[in-house]
Amino acid sequence: MLRKGMFLADRYEILEQIGTGGMSDVYKAKCHKLNRFVAIKVLKTEFSEDKNFVSKFRAEAQSAAGLTHPNIVNVYDVGDEDGVYYIVMELVEGITLKKYIQKKGKLPYKEAVSIAIQVANGMEAAHKHHIVHRDIKPQNIIISKEGKVKVTDFGIAKAATSSTINSSAAMGSVHYISPEQARGGYSDERSDIYSFGITLFEMLTGTVPFDGDSTVAVAVQHIQDAIPAPSSAAPDIPISIDKIVLKCTQKKTERRYQNVSDLIADLKKSLVMPDQDFVKMVPVYGGVSAEEQEELLSVMQAGGANETKRENREQQAADMPDEDDILKDDEEDDPLEDDFADDIDDERNEKLDQVMKWIGVGIIALILIITIFIVVKLFGSGSGGHTEEPSTEAPSVTQESVTDDGKEKVVVPSVVGKTEEEAKAALNERGLGYKPSYQPSTTVEKGTVIAQGTKAETKVNINTTITLTISTGPDSATVVNVVGKSQIEASNDLEAAGFKVSVTHQYSDDIEKDKVISQSPAGNADAMPGAVVTIVVSDGPEPKKNVTVPNVINLTESEALQMLESYGLVGKVVSRPSTATTVEYGHVINQGYRAGESVAEGTQIDLVVSAYRKETQTQTQAPTATDAPTQNEKPSQTVENPASEANTAENQNN
Repeated sequence: MLRKGMFLADRYEILEQIGTGGMSDVYKAKCHKLNRFVAIKVLKTEFSEDKNFVSKFRAEAQSAAGLTHPNIVNVYDVGDEDGVYYIVMELVEGITLKKYIQKKGKLPYKEAVSIAIQVANGMEAAHKHHIVHRDIKPQNIIISKEGKVKVTDFGIAKAATSSTINSSAAMGSVHYISPEQARGGYSDERSDIYSFGITLFEMLTGTVPFDGDSTVAVAVQHIQDAIPAPSSAAPDIPISIDKIVLKCTQKKTERRYQNVSDLIADLKKSLVMPDQDFVKMVPVYGGVSAEEQEELLSVMQAGGANETKRENREQQAADMPDEDDILKDDEEDDPLEDDFADDIDDERNEKLDQVMKWIGVGIIALILIITIFIVVKLFGSGSGGHTEEPSTEAPSVTQESVTDDGKEKVVVPSVVGKTEEEAKAALNERGLGYKPSYQPSTTVEKGTVIAQGTKAETKVNINTTITLTISTGPDSATVVNVVGKSQIEASNDLEAAGFKVSVTHQYSDDIEKDKVISQSPAGNADAMPGAVVTIVVSDGPEPKKNVTVPNVINLTESEALQMLESYGLVGKVVSRPSTATTVEYGHVINQGYRAGESVAEGTQIDLVVSAYRKETQTQTQAPTATDAPTQNEKPSQTVENPASEANTAENQNN
């Protein structure tokens, strides 16, 4: 267990423990290099000592690190230090879907479908990168405080084999396990769809469809029993959603949704027309898969080979397997051999009988055609009557094969740096298979192995499948044009396209607040997936500061306008009276705001400017007899304009 204040890789400071699980403990930490909070998942000691497990764990985590999607908890880094193996992940503040269901009970179907669509979007992104989760369940789904649904632990569940998972962890996962996983068979994207269907069932009803006292009891139900319709537990669930759950949880993989895209389309359609029966179910006997055809032909030609096969298996299976074997990884080379395996064969035999009844004539015809073809091929291609006996020898294995506890083992070669074909040949030479996982790389040439799931020089059972991470070379994607969109819409569109988003803000008088002004790289440009796209978002017009109004009374019009402009204000002459004042022409009589008043920068100040002029009159009339001046009177003199000299001081202060 890590302590508060410890550092990993000289950059991650441990702040507190925020969770624990079957394989790991989870801590909140701060990345001092990028100045952000992260979640660090640290392997427990008992798993850190298992080299095979650690090798798988790191390879799968590195594959998951290539995923970037709004509905996936992103993996930032993978590392180890002094025997501590850890994964650095996106920190999501929120609640798991499991706790949310426990808190609310069954969810309204519209809310359940909305959550399911976000989960399916994350699954779709992973499946497109050839990454299968293998442990879809409400405990691995987080609902953030903002309502965003994110799936965690993508690709990591594959590392958890039956030899490393404890019983409590197995019990937590077995309620959502697909039939093929319970049998220890091959699992693919359709296994995730089955687990998704069980999760949706629990959201709709508040309970899981199967429960029991042990993992084996629950697993047997997943293999043998049909999933009940959610409406049997919650009658208000419409038929379209009932059918979606039932199609997801079919026992046969070929009867489920074959990809998540089709599932998402039906989920969205169910929100629009919930009461319409539009979900297309694959008929039980509408056709026979290639695998079933081959098995059917073997049964008919061998004449009861199934009984012989069962007797041989019963002789080999001496003991009942441990409960944890129900979660056996698809890379294990021994099939699950226990009591409920017989039930599977019984179920298959019954189905084969029914199939033969339905399409017996067609099968017989097919057998005749195949038989004729084989006879013609054998006798037609022979020469001189020589018939070559079919080879029964096992594939050759190099001298590195060893015997350990009666099982044939080989040493895994190093194939990192080889081309995919070279790596395949090297593995096949030693009796090993391979499973490719592709991811872009700017440093490793396209088609070259970046990493291998099982470390070189490790001894493994012959026929083990080795996971290889293969470079697809530098990848590029077209940057979405988000100029003019809202910040939330732009961020969602860019993240959905596989880019990271950096947001900056600036004021704008032209662009509405919260709208994108510009972006870099520009829209429709090519960029690497996961590259950072910087968007500049408008904060609207820049807020104006307050200024103090100066006193401009008695200043000339031009002086007043210049002074107001220097204060960040706008002066405007609104009146020019020519009477009722003796203020000199062109000087300010009054201003709209009093001097010393605080107003916003850019405010208009109204001005009243005097148009008063002094005028003179010269008396030119000749005096009459009646109005002739007396001897003591003086001639007429110049008289000033009798305009009132009223209240100049008062006008100045108005």
